[in-house]
Amino acid sequence: MPLNPPKASASGRSFSLAIAGSGGAGVMTAGTLLLDAAARAGLYGLMVRTSGPQIRGGEAAALLRISTQPVPTLDDRFDVLLAIDWQNLNRFGDEIPIGPGALLIGDSDAGDAPEVFIQTGARLVTVPMKKTAKAAGGGWVNMIALGLAGTLCGIPAQALEDALRASWKRSAEALAANIATLQQGIALGQGIDGERPEPLAVPPGASGKGRWLLSGNEAAGCGALRGGIRFVAAYPITPATELLEWMSPALTRLGGSLLQAEDELASVNMIIGASYGGVPSLTATAGPGLALMTEAIGLAVAAEVPIVVVDVMRGGPSTGIPAKSEQSDLSFAVEGLHGDAPRLVVAPNSIADCLDATEWSVQLAEALQAPVIVLSDQFMGQSRTVTDPPRQAPVPGKRLVAEAHTEGYMRYLDTPSGVSPMAIPGTPGVTYTADGLEHTERGIPSSGARDHIKQLDKRLRKLMQHDYGSRWADVEGDADLAVITFGSTTGAVREAIARAAAQGTKLRMVSLRLISPLKPELLDQALAGVRQVLVVEQNHSGQLLRYLRSRYDLPGRPSGLHRPGPLPLRPGDLTRAFIDWAAAHAETGVTA
Repeated sequence: MPLNPPKASASGRSFSLAIAGSGGAGVMTAGTLLLDAAARAGLYGLMVRTSGPQIRGGEAAALLRISTQPVPTLDDRFDVLLAIDWQNLNRFGDEIPIGPGALLIGDSDAGDAPEVFIQTGARLVTVPMKKTAKAAGGGWVNMIALGLAGTLCGIPAQALEDALRASWKRSAEALAANIATLQQGIALGQGIDGERPEPLAVPPGASGKGRWLLSGNEAAGCGALRGGIRFVAAYPITPATELLEWMSPALTRLGGSLLQAEDELASVNMIIGASYGGVPSLTATAGPGLALMTEAIGLAVAAEVPIVVVDVMRGGPSTGIPAKSEQSDLSFAVEGLHGDAPRLVVAPNSIADCLDATEWSVQLAEALQAPVIVLSDQFMGQSRTVTDPPRQAPVPGKRLVAEAHTEGYMRYLDTPSGVSPMAIPGTPGVTYTADGLEHTERGIPSSGARDHIKQLDKRLRKLMQHDYGSRWADVEGDADLAVITFGSTTGAVREAIARAAAQGTKLRMVSLRLISPLKPELLDQALAGVRQVLVVEQNHSGQLLRYLRSRYDLPGRPSGLHRPGPLPLRPGDLTRAFIDWAAAHAETGVTA
């Protein structure tokens, strides 16, 4: 008997479930196949990976939210927790919030469910998952979990089977055994009686044809290629490694190449060399790697060599929490170079936007001959989503290239735009020197104050005068109270604002995509008529709020709502916070 209907939200009607188990149980495979099946059925979805601190092995869970509309964030609570086994799953008590009306499903031979889940009041159902898989012909137990989860969610059996067939790369005999196992899992799901969360109703005639299923790391890699990247050098690091693994074969197909460097210092210097040679280049890393790259990024600033550095942020400091998300590299990205070293910092605000924002970053790097740091994070990078394909045709980045035998060629000519023609090595008559020393307009090393000031002004001017168009931020609503955010928190903020509006509280959202340089005139337009500002971010010290206040006079008395990882910001918590904040700043007739 259905108990709780699928929740209505900014993401439409949704159903949330978690598939959990110990390392090797195949929970990520089951989650990925469930997401694929949802897409085939004409639904949208999001899958977030979570694991213990060991990165490989140990407990793990696939956290899913399936909906009739695009899904930008996880919901407040889960309708179903399906555990292939209960080993160490008590560690996920905070990450998998459930409550009365939810369903706990575990193997009848896997022992007792952890007390942290039992005490929530959720209903516990045990089923013989491993025995059923064995009896079905030796299929994998995670196929039982897939059938169970899909049935409870409301995904048609045919979509589940199609997803399994499409992913299969082993023998036909093994496929037959696992299809039989999947069907047994579907039967077990159909046989669960009593009160349970109501499944989604797949819209009549719905089709997922043409939709993309990808992670943020894959999206960033695709965006980089669309932008024109043809060389990548990098050193593996969690949670950025999948971006490199995806790009390697894709680059080869396009005539480019990827080189695994011996460390992060080598990788960033390699891409500077490749870009100096005329090939748009990129590296990807996480916080510890970005820290090692700073001297070389400063070289790219001084020599005006375009490069793109994708930082998939994780919990810090130091080694921190490698497999969890946190927006705590922002201060380092915008301030972490010695000297006055202006650079671009761009932050995608969803998994799908990792594609558009990274493509845009390549275009900016090439056009402005400057390094761009792309601030992704673990939540977006390692999560998967069902999304509609990008609408815009790819436009590769285009740099201003010097023609052969340009009379009086000066590589660092102080132009009105700040952008000077960049000669490709080997082009006759336009040879120049590029290094980290301050220089004249011709590139000759100089310690003169006049040359130093001229080049400092030039490097800053080209970033500040550039027309960034409408892509610099997503601005939604016209209320006089505004919430400013960036990156992966945008999805939760957007949904919370929609929920608050349904309760009578109107708010404006400004999600910054261009973090640096901060453009005061653009913020003036976005915040016109705003009385008060609340800055929402996922880090411990409120880095975005501090950065904004150091560069811009925010209206009213700006305040911040910031919390570090690893727990995500959830729409329900934000909704309550927004309503309380708005009530505290209700119009009184006196301007703060």
